[in-house]
Amino acid sequence: MEDVIELIKKHISVRNFADTSLTDEVKEQLIIAAHAGASSNFVQATSIIDVTDPSIRGQLAEISKSAAYVKQSGAFFVFVADLYRQSQILQQQGLDLAGIKNMEALTVAIVDTAIAGENLAVAAESLDLGICYIGGIRNDLTTVRDLLNLPKFTVPLFGITVGKPTRKNAVKPRMPLHNNTFKNGYDRQAAQDLSEYQKITQAYYANRSSHAQETDWIRKMTDFFAEPRREEMASFLLEQGFTLE
Repeated sequence: MEDVIELIKKHISVRNFADTSLTDEVKEQLIIAAHAGASSNFVQATSIIDVTDPSIRGQLAEISKSAAYVKQSGAFFVFVADLYRQSQILQQQGLDLAGIKNMEALTVAIVDTAIAGENLAVAAESLDLGICYIGGIRNDLTTVRDLLNLPKFTVPLFGITVGKPTRKNAVKPRMPLHNNTFKNGYDRQAAQDLSEYQKITQAYYANRSSHAQETDWIRKMTDFFAEPRREEMASFLLEQGFTLE
């Protein structure tokens, strides 16, 4: 087995998969690894939906604008921040749901689910499989909720495609540690002094083997955050029963 740290350092997003389904045994291994992740107060506020129905998968692929690899990957999982079980426990005890509805409870569920996703990703890569996170399922949360029959107090956060890679890109160069790792407090100057990283990312984008671009990380971030994205997110969370307070 490959050294875990070296495996993690080689992570890339894979978007070219062999058209071969994962076996049930492999999928079970991955899901068990996902659910083995750390969970705040053992809340276990995560559910995973293995999407095998071609029609549902096709609709999710179109919603996420990633049809080519969502449809073709060996498996497609949707990760759901899930406090429905806890809401039912409280209701059965005749208790108020305020502790489920607030922002802290939602944050716990989101963190639990992100950890589960990363566990599955690392487990898949340890088996020489490739993965890609699909945040695009949040492009139409209401339709995704209805397609997957999701109850109140659940939020579909992201999908993960898993499969045998047919092509891999180079690893994207991460930010130097002095820009995002500090001692005993936040270093504002170091956080914003990105001149070194600009040169690194400019060279990366100019020279990568596919989709070479004349850009850099600051330009990418400027484009990404220039306008609000998915502004319906807050209203969807309210529909799902969360107060955001």
